[in-house]
Amino acid sequence: MTTPKRRPRSRPETLRKRAEILRAAVEIFGSKGYANGTLAEIAEHVGLTHAGVLHHFGSKDQLLLEVLQYRDESDVAELDTKHIPDGPEFFAHLVATAFLNAQRAGLVQAYTVLSSESVTDDHPARDYFVERYRALRSEAEHAFEVMCAQRGVTSPEAITQGSAGVLAVMDGLQVQWLLDPRNVDLGKASEFAIEAIVAAVLGAGDGAGRVD
Repeated sequence: MTTPKRRPRSRPETLRKRAEILRAAVEIFGSKGYANGTLAEIAEHVGLTHAGVLHHFGSKDQLLLEVLQYRDESDVAELDTKHIPDGPEFFAHLVATAFLNAQRAGLVQAYTVLSSESVTDDHPARDYFVERYRALRSEAEHAFEVMCAQRGVTSPEAITQGSAGVLAVMDGLQVQWLLDPRNVDLGKASEFAIEAIVAAVLGAGDGAGRVD
């Protein structure tokens, strides 16, 4: 008896399976980290073999990088431009993202774990996070420059420090929230901290730092 040939997957089926693998990888990497989370566990979550996962992503390192890209794309999925906005709207976007993150703990956990791991030697995501933070600091600096120019403020050092500080409070609050979500309101705490830093950079304590 001749065994029927397996029908090749159509592109939509392939895309759906890749999305399933990415979601499973977010869960596994988020709960166990990159080193301890295995492709076998990810494969089991989606009904594939280890080889099946490799068929879609080639390697564990490549899967990790695509998980991070998947996370980035989810941040701007609701934006018409599919890109982080420029200028003052950048800070409003960060606040909106913090409120959104409060609804997607798995993705936040994966990002937090992987970004922390990336400081270790030879971590496959190290270059990704180095470039990500550089790009985000540059976006923040541009936003501050626009807002300072509108108000006649000249403070290059405050812009540099404020840009790093905004990213730091967002990531730090995510850690606190993941550890104690009942007592840390991720959205509101992030909004408060971002507005405080914006106000400090602009040198105004009268509400000029509000981003809504």
